[in-house]
Order: sequence, then structure tokens, then C-alpha cells
Amino acid sequence: MTPQDHLIVVSAVAADRVAELRAFLSTMTLPGLPGAANPANPVLPFGRFDTIHFARLIGLEDNTLGDRVVYPDLPKTEPVYLCLMIDCDGDANELLGRIAQDCPGLRRAFEFCVDFAADADLERWMEAHRIKPAASYVNWVGRTVVQVREEARLRALLREALPKVEAREPQAVLERLRAVVGPHVALTPPLPTPSAWRNADLVHLLAPIVVAVALLVFVPLATIVVAIVGLILVLTALRRRELTDPIVDNPYDPAWVANLRRGEDHDVTNPYTAMGSIKPGRFRLGLELVILAAINWAARHVFTRGGLGRIGTIHFAHWVLIDGRRRAFFCSNYDGGHEAYMDDFINKAGFGLNLSFSSAIAYPQTDWLIKKGAWREMDFKHFQRRHQIPTDVWYKAYPGLTARDLERNARIRNGFEKPAMSDDEIRRWLLEI
Repeated sequence: MTPQDHLIVVSAVAADRVAELRAFLSTMTLPGLPGAANPANPVLPFGRFDTIHFARLIGLEDNTLGDRVVYPDLPKTEPVYLCLMIDCDGDANELLGRIAQDCPGLRRAFEFCVDFAADADLERWMEAHRIKPAASYVNWVGRTVVQVREEARLRALLREALPKVEAREPQAVLERLRAVVGPHVALTPPLPTPSAWRNADLVHLLAPIVVAVALLVFVPLATIVVAIVGLILVLTALRRRELTDPIVDNPYDPAWVANLRRGEDHDVTNPYTAMGSIKPGRFRLGLELVILAAINWAARHVFTRGGLGRIGTIHFAHWVLIDGRRRAFFCSNYDGGHEAYMDDFINKAGFGLNLSFSSAIAYPQTDWLIKKGAWREMDFKHFQRRHQIPTDVWYKAYPGLTARDLERNARIRNGFEKPAMSDDEIRRWLLEI
């Protein structure tokens, strides 16, 4: 199995060059499709790399800094950042080196950043500005770009061949399809899982479990007392803040939403990028860090096969803290339209939304984190649209395919390669084609 990795490079943009940067980024997109990357653009030709699933170049410009008026101790201004984010197969360090060597045009994008020198070593500069997300999610760990493309081609060939098969018995149909399609499709076998990744993943899985068990075994009474007292203190502090946090309005701006929609629905999958400020204070930040660590653990070890809880439409997602953890941005790649995406989250994972984002300034008021918040539907939808920013350049390696398509195509491949199937298994397999 080839695991997935991510590359996130963030650097401040010169204040007087933000508009110029956006104009430059627009040259990387397809004509008439705002935000949709040209896979062969000369700056960063994403299509040249067969390990990149999704990528984006985006100017992170916060629309909501005015909300900080209710927290006078927070800075009134923050930098605008240029962010390069890539979801890839294998080690992102190797991809970074390839991009730095093969894509000198990328220097033209980073020239808008305040500390990028004309003679800078591109690879070292990108590595120095690389940041780690607080939490990340991968829809299906181990599914590569090569696999996705090969399996999509296999299904297309099977769909073309099936109407021409005259046999009616399931075994005969399967045999004929394999004979006709087999010579025209190459299915790359999965590579062995890298031992370093497997060992690191095992340590990440077991570390919190081992610590919790050790505490319960060696100091059970103290552990239970501390856990109960700590939970009471946390809930008390949380409720006090829920009742006293300033309420910030999230007005609906039709012009802003119309601008966002211009970059949506160019494919069956859409990008989402949102950013904002975290409520000040150690308690809110500490709670957010604990929650994101839990999300990251669950996404890495539990939700690895097609769904984030009950939501199966997200390909990749990242939660990233910046500016000394005063601000955060969230990026995802999701199937379907924006309204359906939001409804999916509200109806199936409203509690998760409250956990992830209730520490943000202007988030709809919650009760004990599990009530209100995202379930104040219109308030939440206004909140997320107001914090959303356009994704300047967005690339997808397999246009027209949803996460469910990828899962179906993998089942088709499994049946095609399976040594033997019963008649009923073949009938069910044919329905997938």
C-alpha cells in the first residue's frame, strides 16, 4: 500500500502586491473557468506529476478581521499569505524535490512573497516555509492516482464491451469480458507499505492508548479523580464562555456569495477554503488543540475507508493553524454542490462542526458544544460563507469522478482480478459496470 501525504507551503505576501498576485494566479487557470487549474500551465504543471491527487494555490486573505473589534487585545491586521497545498501519494518530501527541480516557473509565484530572494534555492525555501496541519483527513488511505486512473479506464472498457457480449450465462459473460478487455488494460499491483510509515503509524495509534492504560493500571484512583475533576472544570469553563462570548453577526452578502460561486461546480468535485480567527485565551486554544488532535487521530486510524463518519463525499481535508495559532484555515475537496455539502455536514455531523469550529470568532453560539451551533442552520451557513475565500487555482487529477465512483471502480477491479466468482457474485459485479 502506498500511503498519502501532504505538502503545505505558506509565506506572507507583500502588502502592495496582493492584487498583482491574484492576477498572476489567474493565468494558471483554464479560460472561462475561474479557479480551475490548467494542468499544463507553465508555472506548476500539475498534470506532469502522476502522484498529485489535488492541489491548490491560494491567496489567504482574511475577510473577517473586523470581527476582532470585540476582542481589542488581538492585532487589527494580519498578513495575507500565499499557500501551496498538495495531496499526494508517497513521501511529500520527494515530491517537493521534484517540483523544485522540474518547475522553475513556480519561482514567479513565490516572488510575490516578502522574503523570497531572486537567487533563493527553491527547494530549501519551500522546505523552510512548510507547515504541518493540526489535523488531516484522507478518504481512502492507500488509493493512488495511478490506481484511480487505471480503474476508471477498466470500467470504461468493460462498459464498452458488455453490450457486445452475446453469452448469457454469468460465467461465460465474465470469461468473455476478461478475454476482450484484459489485453487493453494494465492494472498496476499495489506496492509494499513502507516500513517507516507503518511503524510511525503504529506508534501514533498506540501512544495515547498505552498512556491511558498505564495510568489506569499504575495510578487508577488518581487517574479517575483527575479525569472527573478535570472534566467538571473544563465543562464549567466552557459553559461560562459560551454564555459570555461576544455575539458577532454574520450578515449575508449576496455579492460575495456570487463571487464564490463563480469558482464552483466546474466539476463534480469542488474546493472549499475558509479562514478566520480563534477566540483569544488559553482555554479556547487548548480546547481547540485537543479536539484537533483527536480528529487527526480518528482520521488517521478510524476513518480511512471511504467516509468521515457518515460523510462519504470528502476526498481530502486539512485544518491548519497560523499566526502563532491566532488564526486557522480549513481546506477540503468535496463532491457535489456547496449547499448539499453544508446540509450533509449539518444533518450528519453537526456535533463535529461544533467541535471543530466553535472556537472561531463569530461561530453561532453553542450549548455544551453538543447543542445549537451548526444546528442553527442559517446562522451557520452565513458563518461559513462569510469565512470562505475563493480558491485561486485548484487542480484535480481525475475530473468527473466522485469518491463513490472511485470506490465502485475499485470493486469492479477486484471482481475482474478475482480468480473465481459464483454466478450471483458475477451478476452483482455486472450491475456495478
